[in-house]
Amino acid sequence: MLVDLKPAGKAIPRMKKSMILQAGPPVEWQRTCGPLRGAVYGALMYEELAESPEEAEELIKNDEIMFAPCHEYNSVGPMAGVISASMPVFVVENKENGNFSYANMNEGLGKVLRFGAYSKDVIRHLKWMEKELGPSLELAIKRSDGINLKTIISQALHMGDECHNRNVAATSLFERKIMPHLIETNLEAKVTSRIVKFLEENDHFFLNLSMAACKAMMDVAQGIKNCTLVTAMSRNGTEFGIKVSGLGDNWFTAPAPTPKGLYFPGYGPTDANPDMGDSSITETRGIGGFAMATAPAIVKLVGGTPADAVSYTKEMMNITASKDYSFTIPSLNFEGTPLGIDLVKVIDTGILPIINTGIAHRKPGIGQIGAGIVRAPMECFKKALKALVEKA
Repeated sequence: MLVDLKPAGKAIPRMKKSMILQAGPPVEWQRTCGPLRGAVYGALMYEELAESPEEAEELIKNDEIMFAPCHEYNSVGPMAGVISASMPVFVVENKENGNFSYANMNEGLGKVLRFGAYSKDVIRHLKWMEKELGPSLELAIKRSDGINLKTIISQALHMGDECHNRNVAATSLFERKIMPHLIETNLEAKVTSRIVKFLEENDHFFLNLSMAACKAMMDVAQGIKNCTLVTAMSRNGTEFGIKVSGLGDNWFTAPAPTPKGLYFPGYGPTDANPDMGDSSITETRGIGGFAMATAPAIVKLVGGTPADAVSYTKEMMNITASKDYSFTIPSLNFEGTPLGIDLVKVIDTGILPIINTGIAHRKPGIGQIGAGIVRAPMECFKKALKALVEKA
């Protein structure tokens, strides 16, 4: 349930002004990729802690900024995953289990912070989200008494989304839920108009909500003794990491692979950064790439054919523990989506989890250059299995 929206510094426990949360497993600054560096520069300028990338770099070199993975703060962020204290974050509650998760708001496509862009326009847009969009949606969410994200995901899967890289239906469904409450807040007409226009033009707005919902659901599975289920997959543009239920807070990592996909005009594989982002929490929960059979049109973005989309979903059923009949696939006779990646099955079958993903330029400041498909590296699963055997 989406229950609130407030600045990260107030919403996320232990969050501090001098802290930046990032996607993926921990990574030393010297090893960070270009897009993550660009996003951190932008976040520090947005927070008015630095006036330029050079000043931001100086802060970092002087150890004045603390970095931590979003996942370790019950949070998720797409691509670079960067969350700073002033950014509004969605507060999602797993009502049955009482745990919370957090995600920042989606900025839209193009040259945006999450892809490593940090121009004045990027910062200006983030400030508008902080000062106008965030407080307005906060009022609307509180009037709603909570919005059920799981039912939106379930319905969107029947309308052609997979709720990772295709969110057209889910965003529209969310707009239907929030709009009456937004109107009832009696904001100035021009404010409401700007918000409606932004939501209408941003088909990906629901992505961050989908991620937070999946995070709230998967965190419940963490910490089960001897359990081999994967509870998180994430990447920071340098390393790909997984967490496993029976292995506590440990990350098991390998070099992040580079996606294969379709590129915007003027760009190609040599421009691409290795994969990045917390958005693979959707695949961990059994939607996104695992539910591509529900979204044949996704291949227009990531490459392949509609038959490939169906094939990917069927393939993932070989490495999961169960099927989730709260999320069903019309084209497969309303079969449940694949649920619960089992690291033992991954190693036994040799089938690696598939993720559909955006592609960022390897240099900071440029932004998104395409979208595609990537597989989790086998080395992560081998390391996790070895640790589980040693622990037993």
